[in-house]
Amino acid sequence: MKIDHSLPLEYSTEENRLKIFGFWMFLGAEIMLFATLFATYFTLENRTGNGPTGAEIFVITPVLLETFLLLTSSFTIGLGIHAMRLGRQKAMLWFFGITLALGLGFLGVEIFEFFTYAHEGAGIQTSAFTSILLTTLGTHGAHVTVGLFWGLYIMIQVKKRGLTPETGNKSFIFSLYWHFLDVVWIFIFSFIYLKGML
Repeated sequence: MKIDHSLPLEYSTEENRLKIFGFWMFLGAEIMLFATLFATYFTLENRTGNGPTGAEIFVITPVLLETFLLLTSSFTIGLGIHAMRLGRQKAMLWFFGITLALGLGFLGVEIFEFFTYAHEGAGIQTSAFTSILLTTLGTHGAHVTVGLFWGLYIMIQVKKRGLTPETGNKSFIFSLYWHFLDVVWIFIFSFIYLKGML
């Protein structure tokens, strides 16, 4: 395997560059998935039937907390990748750990939010609105959950094998995934929560 030391660790081999390109293709498919969910949400957001509307169940405090946790985690994963490029494995692992802890906090608030909705009669079968709302939020939450296990697995690999072109590539691809989840959340925050509260 030919290693180009003039490039960042994650791009240092031809295989790594192809894997990153392939992951961008995968993210394209993920964008289509969430675009479909958003399009369905906008179609059904007023189909509340006898169930509650967004304005009746959305509460700004947990949503702001979720946004703070996830956007901060995007910053810390960026710091982790920066530390990786400097060859500082310990700092990288710390930043990855903080990122996963923030992601876990986000997930905890989201689960609390789901219980609150259920308590207020906004279940997945209540109306077309609650169905697509919970499906969209749940799909994003499931992606965050996958990211938590994925990130933990990468941290274990880096701890065991050190910073190599392979582990660096995996870490960078994971950071792309995590940033993608943050971008999706910004859309959820803006076009579902804030729009729904107006």
